[in-house]
Parts: sequence; structure tokens; C-alpha cells
Amino acid sequence: QFHLVESGGASVQTGGSLRLSCTVSGGSISNQCMGWYRQAPGKKREGVATIYTPNGIVNYAASVKGRFTISRDNAENVVYLQMDNLKPEDTAMYYCAATDFFVGPCVTDVHKSGDKWGQGTQVTVSS
Repeated sequence: QFHLVESGGASVQTGGSLRLSCTVSGGSISNQCMGWYRQAPGKKREGVATIYTPNGIVNYAASVKGRFTISRDNAENVVYLQMDNLKPEDTAMYYCAATDFFVGPCVTDVHKSGDKWGQGTQVTVSS
């Protein structure tokens, strides 16, 4: 069964960096739209970045463009989110998602509740 596990979350200061990992088991990421999402307390879930694993095309939310980088290692079945120049507003629980059934391009918010999701990893950025 397709299973996603996020890791790498931590507490850092403003301007710091973190790399999140999404490790997939029970299936291959090689033909998926993979995404990173986040949800802060009291706020709606927000799409952060996506990557279409067959060709590596990426998409970012405006709030993280230029600071975050999504990448994948199809052989290792891992998707990464490199986060640089972190800000307090980046504080949230970060989730990884996967789908191979979607309409249109692989972009943020293409993943639905019924798709495959991990349990999340907490990122806290202090000022």
C-alpha cells in the first residue's frame, strides 16, 4: 500500500534552512504528481510546491518562490523540499501528497483529500 512519511521538520530561527523529506513505500513515485502542503493553526491548508516526477516540472506558491526548492529522487522514492531563508510565517505542519489521477497540470492544490497523504512534519520558525 502506498505510504508516505515526512521527516526533517524542526525549530529554526528566521533566515535558517531546513530540508524536508517525503519517503514513499509500497509503490513508485516515478509517475506521480507529488506535492508539499502546509497548514498553520487556524488556517486553511496551503499548497507549497509540486513536482511532476516523470519530467521534473515544478510549480511553487508565490509565497515561497525563490526560497523553496522541490526535487525528487525517483530511484530512492523520495521527494525533498529545501527551504531557505525561512520566515516566521512559514511555521506550519508540512504534508506530502501524491496522486496519479488528476486533470490538467501538476500544480499546487491539485491534490484532494482522497489522494495519498503523509502524517506531516512540524516546522517552526522563530524571530
